[in-house]
Amino acid sequence: MKLFLPQSTLEEWAGGDKADVQERALVLSGDSVEYPVEPAVHVKSLVSGPDEHHLLKKVKTDAQLAALGAERLADSVVAGDSAYDVESGYVVQVPDPGGATTETALLADYLLNKL
Repeated sequence: MKLFLPQSTLEEWAGGDKADVQERALVLSGDSVEYPVEPAVHVKSLVSGPDEHHLLKKVKTDAQLAALGAERLADSVVAGDSAYDVESGYVVQVPDPGGATTETALLADYLLNKL
């Protein structure tokens, strides 16, 4: 299962020594498992131009944006004649919890219900 983890949430977790991203992996304190991450954005609003690439309200990795020819600039993405306001973060790959009460399931539940 892939989940979007906003940078602001990660900073809160890091500040409380709960989690951090190290070498493209999310590491939770007290957990030996590393969860793969990819830099990504959540496209929040269209600032100008048409939504030709249908990015609005979607989560896209940096690789997906590059494939579209889009350019990421701080909290903005420019794709052709369109500009978007985005929230930076990561796409985190976690196993499907399937009712388990593991740290992974708790993380997935938190991310799904907090966002």
